[in-house]
Amino acid sequence: MSVRVLLLAATMFLLSACGTMEKIGGLSQANPAEQKLSSGVKSYEEGDYKTSMAELQGALDMGLNKKDDQVTAYKYLAFIHCVSGREKQCRDSFKRAFEINPSFDLNPAEAGHPVWGPVFRSVKAKSAK
Repeated sequence: MSVRVLLLAATMFLLSACGTMEKIGGLSQANPAEQKLSSGVKSYEEGDYKTSMAELQGALDMGLNKKDDQVTAYKYLAFIHCVSGREKQCRDSFKRAFEINPSFDLNPAEAGHPVWGPVFRSVKAKSAK
């Protein structure tokens, strides 16, 4: 390979990395509550429910601006409460999500979950009345 080809390849790589850094940088532009929400969802996905719950509640306490973000936080809190055997708190979290967005719904995989699916459907039916 010639030096020109290597330089061109290196330049293309660096330019593509700059685009990635802008996206990552865009995430860092999120406000602290949004960052905490993102961190809470990540902790949930990693199975660290205790940390996730603290981060999700912290995001809500800090004042998430977007209603969709608030609903997301309550949804994940409901999931955590349900799998932890706290059905009342699970139900309350789903109720809160419906209060914020009456058309809130879960995707089919989430709605079909054997632990929180029935609780969600029950709360959804009551909120529709």
